[in-house]
Amino acid sequence: MSDVILVLDAGSSSLKFAVYEVGGSSEHPSRLGHGQVEGLRATARFQAFGADGRPLDDTLLPDTGCPTTHDDAMGRVLAWLQAHRDGSQRLVAAGHRVVHGGAKFAAPVRVDAAVLVQLDALSGLAPLHQPPALHAIRALQARMPQLPQVACFDTAFHRTQPEVAQAYALPRALCDEGIRRYGFHGLSYQYIAQVLPQFLGDKADGRVVVAHLGSGASMCALHGRRSVASTMGFTALDGLVMGTRCGNLDPGVVLYLIEQKGMTAGQVSDLLYKRSGLLGVSGLSSDLRELAANAEPTAAEAIELFVYRIVRELGSLVAALGGLDAIVFTAGIGEHSADIRQRVCEQARWLGIELDDQANSDQRPRISGQSSRVSAWVIPTDEESIIADAVWRLVSDDGSFEVRECIAASS
Repeated sequence: MSDVILVLDAGSSSLKFAVYEVGGSSEHPSRLGHGQVEGLRATARFQAFGADGRPLDDTLLPDTGCPTTHDDAMGRVLAWLQAHRDGSQRLVAAGHRVVHGGAKFAAPVRVDAAVLVQLDALSGLAPLHQPPALHAIRALQARMPQLPQVACFDTAFHRTQPEVAQAYALPRALCDEGIRRYGFHGLSYQYIAQVLPQFLGDKADGRVVVAHLGSGASMCALHGRRSVASTMGFTALDGLVMGTRCGNLDPGVVLYLIEQKGMTAGQVSDLLYKRSGLLGVSGLSSDLRELAANAEPTAAEAIELFVYRIVRELGSLVAALGGLDAIVFTAGIGEHSADIRQRVCEQARWLGIELDDQANSDQRPRISGQSSRVSAWVIPTDEESIIADAVWRLVSDDGSFEVRECIAASS
């Protein structure tokens, strides 16, 4: 009998999942498969893939006349696991990516009623991400109340930053209440920090900037493989230009929109989270691939601004580190867009980055020349394995977690 862990990442319109086998001879969980339910609130599609990436299922969910919810998606995932699991496997726990842990949660935590209340209170700080994660937790809890669930936080990795890097120049009472720079994408940065020695050797503990570039984008300065500074702050709006989020913005703009344009707080939130970024600048799309293939001038302008902000923030993070030994590109755009990597490295040549064009085009791990003073790398991230590992350690260390057969047919 082998034990498996279910890892879940709930977005506003999707529920991603992965299944990991734990225990046995392997020190870390090994992935058995993954998939997603996408198109929630519209025509939903279920997809599943094996450990080798081979498609196992691709099905449109039945149209019931009502929008597909996270609860419906959870039921579909559990039903698929029940139908396809090996008879010798038992589900022992589930782990969830939760974007915001606030000031309280600096490490993975087992979810109970009190924790849920505290995480609910943080929903206003991550309105695109926090509510879906909590919907998924409750949906699984309703179906399998005895299954241990663990919340793993995107903010936790950044708690090692010095106090000055977390502080805002606001009245101390507000900062004491929790208004501070938290930073996000911490699970991704934690994975990169974990594998850095495999790529950088003895330079892994040096001064490294990691660029997590995707629909959501941020950068993090590492020293000793610990977070020193990050581009995101109190919420996931700050820093770089993103797919639909504005990134760095003068707070006076928000005041202007409210006082002079008569916008409500809800309208401003919708504007900054959902109608800005690449979509807002281009007026065409939030997908960088679509913009790269579009001849409209606004598409090029959106990409130019995306790169400009990356390079400008890179300079800020290098200042926080006092120098730079390596830059790492990761996440969807960082891993797959040779053009964006080339533009960033060329505009940052002053730092000592000499790009190897062929290596970059071939997407090799090292994309800088051997004589480059600052090395540049492409390292795929794996947030799910970090969650699985954290859940397994927590389950194994806590004697109150009764390991039992938990997978059951679900409606």
